[in-house]
Amino acid sequence: MKIVHLSPGAGDDFYCENCLRDVSLIRALRRIGHDASSVPLYLPPTMVGPESDEGPEVFFGGVNVYLQQKSALFRRTPRWIDRVFDSPRLLRWAGRKAGMTAAKDVGETMLSMLRGEHGRQVKELERLVAFLADNERADVVSLSNALLVGLARRIKEALGAVVVCSLQDEESYVDALGEPQRSEAWATLGERARDVDAFIAPSAFYADAMRERLDLPAERFCVVHNAVDTDGLAPAGAPPDPPAVGFLSQLSAGKGLDTLAEAFIRLKRTGGPAGLKLRLFGGATGADAPIVRSVQKRLSQAGVADDVEWPDGFDAESKLPFLQSISVLSVPTRRGEAFGLFVLEALACGVPVVLPDHGAFPELVEATGGGVLCPPNDPAALAEALAALLTDTDRAAELGRRGRAAVLEKFTPDRMAAAVAGLCERLRGAAGS
Repeated sequence: MKIVHLSPGAGDDFYCENCLRDVSLIRALRRIGHDASSVPLYLPPTMVGPESDEGPEVFFGGVNVYLQQKSALFRRTPRWIDRVFDSPRLLRWAGRKAGMTAAKDVGETMLSMLRGEHGRQVKELERLVAFLADNERADVVSLSNALLVGLARRIKEALGAVVVCSLQDEESYVDALGEPQRSEAWATLGERARDVDAFIAPSAFYADAMRERLDLPAERFCVVHNAVDTDGLAPAGAPPDPPAVGFLSQLSAGKGLDTLAEAFIRLKRTGGPAGLKLRLFGGATGADAPIVRSVQKRLSQAGVADDVEWPDGFDAESKLPFLQSISVLSVPTRRGEAFGLFVLEALACGVPVVLPDHGAFPELVEATGGGVLCPPNDPAALAEALAALLTDTDRAAELGRRGRAAVLEKFTPDRMAAAVAGLCERLRGAAGS
């Protein structure tokens, strides 16, 4: 089966759960025998080097998307001019500036993309459709997230392919818009979602949440848990000394960076383990700079800044050493999220997790047995839950062992890919009958 996955790049400067899932899915689909490929949107999928112009062709290049949104002139320019703005070097620069666009502009661009052939980026859509028709001949076109559903109608018209769409925290992006953009975006999403043959949710929680928001029948949703490639992920030879609390995600307010900082301050003030450290890893965008500065100031005022280790940046090679250097992982997200790939990565290294009791986290903790839950957005409750594991090292080790075994058994990329491929085969069969 020929499967083409449309995958937006995120700039490679921060921990992007969608990006990690997309790469893992494509590799696993190939491994189990399918002809799977990925077409990058917005930004290059990887950084070959700061001065390199190598890499695959990017569609809906971020700079062109912005220019076409702002000016009718750029909606009529020939491809040779657009190609200048699709330079990987320029797109990487734009990726590092993520978060600097005004919220109003972000909302207008999102709405335009959701409108597909009626949006301002229709020139980009037609280029993508022509490429898919001439080069890919896909049986299935897979969208990385629901904010791409505006592409589905033209793709189906031109290719006659089945279109499926993965889901991953679209709610937070749409709900962050101001009115009337928020309501318009949800209305357009609901309309365009009907062009998609099936939605793939990473958790039962998120399938229910998006089914309600999109007003679609339950049979249009399939739950396939995200997976983690455990090659190279293994427990450390010995527990960290001194012990450390870890955070692995984008360094943002939404991921609860400030909540964890307050919990750490409480731990240090109430007699936590001697020498306790807080290690933060995951990178950030320009929009995250205010919360990072605020948390750094708060930690300094509390007199614990010397016990906190901030990353110089984000790179995949440093992830394993980070995970092997922590005693427990906590990402206390502000709102319920669709999944949490960082949970699987920590557990694969035998590191137990402490998570807020909302979103997909109860589902993950139950499925893995590798952590504990606490009330959301409550630094005191989080500090208490962390202290319980940090002081009961035998229990923490048992949770880590149990969680690692569950990840190795239930959350493998091949298992994820087989479930996605099975869904696509059923949809193809139904379309042909």
